Amino acid sequence: MSPAGAGTDALFGVLRGIPDPEVPALDIVELGIVRRVELSPDGAVTVEVTPTYSGCPAMRMIEQEIVAALHANGYDRVELRTVYSPAWTTDWLSDSAKAKLKAYGIAAPDHTVAEQALVPLTSSVRRVACPYCGSSNTERKSEFGSTACKAIHYCHHCQQPFEEFKAI
Repeated sequence: MSPAGAGTDALFGVLRGIPDPEVPALDIVELGIVRRVELSPDGAVTVEVTPTYSGCPAMRMIEQEIVAALHANGYDRVELRTVYSPAWTTDWLSDSAKAKLKAYGIAAPDHTVAEQALVPLTSSVRRVACPYCGSSNTERKSEFGSTACKAIHYCHHCQQPFEEFKAI
């Protein structure tokens, strides 16, 4: 059975309480990986999720947390579906999610690869604005940060290292 008066708004409310394990400044709904939530008349809940990329190591933990949170809130029957198409893109991050990333010290993606007409084959010098001081006098130090979806940069203006959530 499901809680009395429950609806999809209540389900999204439960899911908004689950932080992304790799970027805890964002919950899984504002990260954009929760695609659809459905509550059937018999009380069964179906949640569709799309990983940020196919090899995301956090997905198993996120799936377990979704089921646990829904069970803890009275939803006994939960089905998870992983949806790979269309692929997740950083375009699914809301402006408020990008602002939260910046406040957390992570440069938010400003565009996606899909916006580029051609993908450059050589490494170009792309300046990422520092989330601390806003300067574009920055330099990429590593293609990968604490997770594969982030890169490490250094700000020559305020002399702070910072991570960038890479655009995909």
